[in-house]
Amino acid sequence: MMSVNHTHNPALKSWVESANQPDSDFPIQNLPFGIFRRRGTSEPFRAGIAIGDQILDMQAAHAVSAFDVALDASLSALSLPKLNTFMSLGQGAWSAVREAVSAALAVGSSLQDTLAECLVAQSEAEYDVPAHIGDYTDFYTSINHATNVGKLFRPDNPLLPNYQWIPIGYHGRSSSIAISGHSFHRPNGQLKAPDAEVPVLAPCKRLDYELEVGIYIGTESPLGHPVKLADAEQHVFGLCMFNDWSARDIQAWEYQPLGPFLSKSFASTVSPWIVTMEALAPFRQSWTRPAEDPQPLPYLDSHDHRNTGAVNMHLEVLIQTAKMRADGVSPERLALSNFNQSYWTIAQMVTHHTVNGCNLKPGDFFGSGTQSGISRDSVGALIEATVGGREPITLSNGEQRTFLEDGDTVTLKGWCQNDSAVRIGFGEAAATVLPAIDY
Repeated sequence: MMSVNHTHNPALKSWVESANQPDSDFPIQNLPFGIFRRRGTSEPFRAGIAIGDQILDMQAAHAVSAFDVALDASLSALSLPKLNTFMSLGQGAWSAVREAVSAALAVGSSLQDTLAECLVAQSEAEYDVPAHIGDYTDFYTSINHATNVGKLFRPDNPLLPNYQWIPIGYHGRSSSIAISGHSFHRPNGQLKAPDAEVPVLAPCKRLDYELEVGIYIGTESPLGHPVKLADAEQHVFGLCMFNDWSARDIQAWEYQPLGPFLSKSFASTVSPWIVTMEALAPFRQSWTRPAEDPQPLPYLDSHDHRNTGAVNMHLEVLIQTAKMRADGVSPERLALSNFNQSYWTIAQMVTHHTVNGCNLKPGDFFGSGTQSGISRDSVGALIEATVGGREPITLSNGEQRTFLEDGDTVTLKGWCQNDSAVRIGFGEAAATVLPAIDY
């Protein structure tokens, strides 16, 4: 795990004044990476670092020789349209860039006048998925979510026998992962009502969101070589917000015997910014497993991991319906939970993923699975909040939802905060549901 250092100092302030606001997602203690260009231009996409309401254009900073030549390889990689090459350089390179940018953006920096010309307002930018995602694995790490969904189908035995032993996952569709702000059409698929003799092809009627944390792999691991738990986070570049949209009625018909397919592959949404594992160092927590539960096998357990394996990351779901938008009503919170309740950790996901010799590549992506708390207002999907659609939720304007309707915009947000560190945020992952396309 990365250690707390001078870049996390709560007293550190930036000459970019908006970064010093207490509610900013992007103070100088954060410095997340993303891929952007000025909106409406044909400029090439390139890497930027978020600071307050601005973006430090790393290609422009390199062009004016703002940083030491020792960082040239990293800065050249940050001029490319994806972060994969920079990710492949490893923690040493990631930390060196973070340290240099922190010093350059701090109050009193001699580079203020130079770098002020390298800033682009976030309001004037458009974003791309930060990395080329070659492979995407979606996990199922929230025991509360697994239990809530299991109760709908197996009331007497909601958890399958392997859940408490294995970080369960399935291989997802990387090509349909899109950046926040997009819209997507309601998917068509085979639906089979419980009382129907045959299925029909029709638009999904039970469209759902899933509140997840996205995990970007940085450095590769060789094929045939498992990654040990103690080394797992060395391969992790950082985290983002992730919405794995789900067609529950398509899923119910197709998922046995091989799991999700068309119910998941039509759309997924990521937030633009990747918050590095180093930025998260002040928000690490102990990870525990209830004493009455099966304890992880030795390859998934250690004293150090139990001390610092969890991340105290607040997670929020908001909805804005088409009517709310037309009436000028702001998005409304549906749920608030925390990633520290995850039954399986980031390191355990990486370790189990590779224990059979499966290799990792820079830009590989993991979804944490839907993150749910215990209470109804902390669950990360409508299938839980409405008990399978049987108990609709009522919004403040009187509208009701069992599942999502056309025109609904769902926004996921995340942030970390505690009494000894400056709050940092993840930005947002938002997308809007469009009507299905006639088949």
